[in-house]
Amino acid sequence: MSIVTIRNVEFFNNQAKFLDPYHFRVTFECIAPLKDDLEWKLIYVSSPGNEELDQELDDCLVGPVPVGVNSFEFEGLAPDPAKIPTEDVLGVAALILTGSYRDQEFVRVGYYQNTEYDNEDMKATPPEKIQFDRLVRDISTKLRVTRFQIKWDVAPQSQGHAAAGAAASAAVPSANDLDGDDANRST
Repeated sequence: MSIVTIRNVEFFNNQAKFLDPYHFRVTFECIAPLKDDLEWKLIYVSSPGNEELDQELDDCLVGPVPVGVNSFEFEGLAPDPAKIPTEDVLGVAALILTGSYRDQEFVRVGYYQNTEYDNEDMKATPPEKIQFDRLVRDISTKLRVTRFQIKWDVAPQSQGHAAAGAAASAAVPSANDLDGDDANRST
């Protein structure tokens, strides 16, 4: 079970010009106090087969994080056109928001982004040289969320016997009595 769960990601400027910054709000819930900040990154993936071309558009630290529902606004730069192969500019790319705690990624939210020209003539007959100032992006509302089990720094509230499967997950406050040794082990 994760201590932090994303409840919503709201883009403020979808659809937008390709060169405009990304601006959105992340709302998440935290069910236990955290000792350190959460790190969030926004990554643009133009060429899925080549990670070297991925661009980290921005990152931010959020904290201290109180228990409850929290939100923050995030603004990330547009991708650097010089780092995108010409054949990968138009069409579908990926936009990925990651959340990490203590250098451990606990969530990845992926979106498809379609990039095209801003008028029908250029869509039908694209110019030979890409005109980035005429491109628009549209981020799909269909998203893919991947969650990862990590070791959170939350100690169990009491000691006792471990429930089945407790050794395979991070320690989380619960109504179950957990054995101190098993509850602090993560696989």
